[in-house]
Amino acid sequence: MQETYNELVIKPSGHLEHFCDFLASAVDVGFEETSTGFIVRNEDELETLSWGLEQFSLALSEALNETISVETSISEQKNEDWIAKYQEGIKPIAVGKFYIHPTWSEASKTLENIKIDPALAFGTGHHPTTASCLKAVSTHVKPGMEVVDVGCGSGILALAASKLGAVVDLCDTDIISVDNSKDNFALNEATYREMWEGSITSTDKTYDLVIANIVADVLIFIAKDLKKATKNKLILSGILDKYEEKVQKKFSDMTCVERIVDGEWISLVMEK
Repeated sequence: MQETYNELVIKPSGHLEHFCDFLASAVDVGFEETSTGFIVRNEDELETLSWGLEQFSLALSEALNETISVETSISEQKNEDWIAKYQEGIKPIAVGKFYIHPTWSEASKTLENIKIDPALAFGTGHHPTTASCLKAVSTHVKPGMEVVDVGCGSGILALAASKLGAVVDLCDTDIISVDNSKDNFALNEATYREMWEGSITSTDKTYDLVIANIVADVLIFIAKDLKKATKNKLILSGILDKYEEKVQKKFSDMTCVERIVDGEWISLVMEK
């Protein structure tokens, strides 16, 4: 072990989910998600990754037609067991009917337990969009329902639905997310019916409840397919408040039966 390692602190001005996807494909050592961005630690140099993040922010700004910046800083740190320190800082969280906790902490005696070890920046229940979806799942999922989680990430939302007795399918266009979801279902000794790499367009099935915690632009882009797969209800999340009107307009042929607000993030429960 070297005496020091390099730490790259990343603070995007917005669209953290896109930067998370970029890091998931660019970094092979894992990274930490913080309230303002991400931290990458490596004994190798990180200047190339920092430059890549700057180029990615420029490309993203052009693609979304808005100014998106990223602040990065690299420092040299004394090598210690920073993974253990990180684990000490991860606190369990109670949301709706669920208690999300890492394997190294005690389970709840009253809530439905979901074990998630946040080794990578996947959904752990702490982000407002995930927490809002867990609240919606608590209210709207009933035993025996058929549910699909579109853009499953860590699989936490499908796990939550399965804990309430639903039959669940999952999909994600990122194979890393699919593999992570499989690991988390195994960790929780939970079952799913089908899981695939791809989007909702890869199936002709329809579901009592469709969950899509993605981003507003993607929700709008695949709106037709989401509605086609929905028998009854659709949970939409990952919506910044400034994009809510655009999303509502795209799904105006459905009725909004619940609107969950957490800071600048909006989740919508739509019904046919």
